[in-house]
Amino acid sequence: MRFVRSHRQRFLRLPLFVVSGASGTGQSPVCQSLLGNLPGVVVLDSDILWRPEFGSTGAGAPTFCETWLRVAKNVGQSGCPVLLFGSAVGVPDNVERCVERRYFEDVYYLALVCSDDVLADRLRNRPRWRDSDSPEYVSRHLAFNQWFKTRSRDLTPAIELLDTTSCPISSTAQKVAAWIKRMARVRQD
Repeated sequence: MRFVRSHRQRFLRLPLFVVSGASGTGQSPVCQSLLGNLPGVVVLDSDILWRPEFGSTGAGAPTFCETWLRVAKNVGQSGCPVLLFGSAVGVPDNVERCVERRYFEDVYYLALVCSDDVLADRLRNRPRWRDSDSPEYVSRHLAFNQWFKTRSRDLTPAIELLDTTSCPISSTAQKVAAWIKRMARVRQD
């Protein structure tokens, strides 16, 4: 935790932890599992601010990411770093170029991935109201899942992967918590 002293008020530049992945890889249930169970970390799900206009071409994704970075920056002033779950905020190209990025000492990325057949089954077996069983929706998220698998190491910063194919939610949540602790230690060294 570093204080920036050139401001009238003390400003904390904390790390931001981001967990991403294609729809169906387990982000929402892992987020729910971690809520209130990570002392010293504020867990947030980016879906709570999602609006259809963010999905449109143009300023949608940058505006969404800027909004979330602004929220996380201000929450961080409480002295607790933020663990943010979400697809759009989990792509370094969407976050690293944001103006609000400068307020974080580091941003660490973790993507949940799984096998294509398991992902397709998860999406098709969701409740009907989720509207995630169309061939187009499944295909789009299979491609995003593959994007993480093939591009994660090429990005700056790199995205660490966590395979959820045969991992129960509770175990995945434990691994995410361990990842945060490991990244916090790396940051302090």
